[in-house]
Amino acid sequence: QIQVVESGGGSVQPGGSLILSCAASGFTFSSFYMSWVRQAPGKGLEWVSHISPDGKNTAYADSVKGRFTISRDNAKNTVYLQMHSLKSEDTALYYCKTGLYRTGWTPVSQGTQVTVSS
Repeated sequence: QIQVVESGGGSVQPGGSLILSCAASGFTFSSFYMSWVRQAPGKGLEWVSHISPDGKNTAYADSVKGRFTISRDNAKNTVYLQMHSLKSEDTALYYCKTGLYRTGWTPVSQGTQVTVSS
């Protein structure tokens, strides 16, 4: 079955960087868009970014544009999220999702926690 496993989260100070990874299995990874979605404490899900199957097209939420970079390695069935200039408001549980994000989606993976605090 379709499975995604997120990793790479942690605690960093404001201005720091992290790289999240999402290892996928159970489907033809290179044929699907992949997305990152996050949920801050006490808030709803927020789309962060997505990337096309061939990696040539990407999109970002305004809140992370210029600071985050999404990429993928189809040979490794892995999608990445490089995060720079992290802010306290980036603190959230980050989820990887197969396909594009739609309102109403419920995460089924564990996610990876990112905490930005001084």
